Amino acid sequence: MTPLQPNVYFIGAGPGDPELITVKGQNIIKSADLVLFTGSLVPREVIDAAGPTAEVIDSAPLTLEETHALLVRTVRAGGIAARVHTGDPALFGAVKEQTDLLDRAGIGYEIIPGVTAAFAAAARAKVSFTAPGGTQSLILTRMAGRTPVPDKEAIRYMAAHGSSMAVYLSADKHEELEKELLTAGLSPETTVIIAKMVGHPSEKIIRTRLGDLSRVAREQEIIRQAVFLILPADNQSSERSRLYDPTFAHGYRTGGDQ
Repeated sequence: MTPLQPNVYFIGAGPGDPELITVKGQNIIKSADLVLFTGSLVPREVIDAAGPTAEVIDSAPLTLEETHALLVRTVRAGGIAARVHTGDPALFGAVKEQTDLLDRAGIGYEIIPGVTAAFAAAARAKVSFTAPGGTQSLILTRMAGRTPVPDKEAIRYMAAHGSSMAVYLSADKHEELEKELLTAGLSPETTVIIAKMVGHPSEKIIRTRLGDLSRVAREQEIIRQAVFLILPADNQSSERSRLYDPTFAHGYRTGGDQ
């Protein structure tokens, strides 16, 4: 089957910094006839590149059916629609329910990735999720709230692996998060990065220890729009990476003792 020509573009706008959007995403916004953005999360500066004749609509008060109707109307009129989401569309987004409707309507679409908050937070905090000789895994998850989480994906089970973690959509559950991580066997000395409004002018990047997580979160009034980075390997001494080790041979270098 020949792929449909995309007329709708789902664009990951990044966590808030207007410069943390891909060039491709920004170019689509510039040329779109409709720019539909999540105004409660996406700063207006991100979609300032929209053309002077573009219809720019905040989707925050709209339902799925209403946003879909706007996309269909634009495409049926021969236009291009840019659906702008915060972060990356593949993570904790509502893209699938939108693309399902587009599939049924026979409308082509493309998804353009964006920077997710965990990666922006790690960059701002100058930390790494993986370490040579240490953890090689990162778990992206959330705590249960109005949206449930499968029992087997409860924080205590995920944290028991000892991998790095990024916990989203749980800013108001910091006390429970601390308890779950300690129950999983993590040391109270485990490094935790609290990133609030990362990429926004009011950004806060707070480095603390697991044993102080809840207290610090209360003091800093962390109640929404924050991601927690759990870094069990941060305080451990790491090995030298093999990538640039003179004794490590690969397709571009001959290794040997030196």
